[in-house]
Amino acid sequence: MSSAVTSTALLDLLGIDVPIFQAPMAGVSTPELAAAVSNAGALGAIAVGASTAADARKAIAAFKAKSTRSLNVNVFCHAPARVDPSRDDAWIHFLRPEFARVGATPPAALKEIYRSFLVDDEMLALLVREKPKVVSFHFGVPPIATVEALHDAGSVLIATATSLREARALETAGIDVVVAQGIEAGGHRGVFDPDAPDDGLGTCALTRILVRSIDRPVVAAGGIMDGAGVAAALRLGAMAAQLGTAFVACPESSADAGFRAALTSDAAHHTVMTRAISGRPARSLPNRFTALGRTVDPARVPDYPRAYDAGKALHAAARANGDFSYGAHWAGQGAPLSRAMPAAELVVALRRETEEALRA
Repeated sequence: MSSAVTSTALLDLLGIDVPIFQAPMAGVSTPELAAAVSNAGALGAIAVGASTAADARKAIAAFKAKSTRSLNVNVFCHAPARVDPSRDDAWIHFLRPEFARVGATPPAALKEIYRSFLVDDEMLALLVREKPKVVSFHFGVPPIATVEALHDAGSVLIATATSLREARALETAGIDVVVAQGIEAGGHRGVFDPDAPDDGLGTCALTRILVRSIDRPVVAAGGIMDGAGVAAALRLGAMAAQLGTAFVACPESSADAGFRAALTSDAAHHTVMTRAISGRPARSLPNRFTALGRTVDPARVPDYPRAYDAGKALHAAARANGDFSYGAHWAGQGAPLSRAMPAAELVVALRRETEEALRA
């Protein structure tokens, strides 16, 4: 892809052909999706932040069975949840009518269903052993010793920033590439501290600020759905663009029928930020769960991922009855531009559209 605003440096570093990343998207991405994206020349990703090391090993193996190209393995670096039994009990009580509505009983207690990478030595050992081309971090950055171990294994390290302060922290920690996640992005905000004030910078502003302020390649993320958006990110100085919602409708993703239907409905025009589903702010298609979240003080919601324990249980109970209105239908503000096609075809289309936009 030739243009005055593109650079081959990042492509060469990552072993990819086009400046397009598929966002990891825990719960939606699959090894099949990642392999299709990578085989088409972009950077495919799997999210293992919600997995055990054993499950992560199987996912990496499944990718390798379908592709010899570069893979991004994403982990979560959130602070372990604070245990507050009174808040947990109050949240369960609050959700009880919703469980009753779908003929189910809420869990008796909430659990920390995911281990943070910050305390998951087994996951670190796996990644050092498997040596994926890329390891990426969301919600923060691990200790220097972990960064050094992964660098020594040969992995390129990428992490998300939603502000200049976070980006500078990543730079100081030795992260190689920074993803500038704008407020438009679907799924969980990458904020290091979900309780701190969030300036909510948009993708364009944040990308330009980081390009001018840090000495690292910047990847733009948030609201980008087509080649025109990728080209705009490149013109802002980003070395690549990361797209998540654009890949949800691909047949290789694990999005369920309810999610796919919602993505093509009017809901796509009205995404909202909520903490109610998982305990961390995340952008979702509006549904019964997000409406419920509008009625509560975010301080009442248990920490991530304890709140997600209840959220997943409620969604599972409802879905068993054909009700998808409690799903974690994470989607960005560009959702109305979604198009359903195989992932490889989407990458080809994105590449063509980007080249056309850069020539215009």
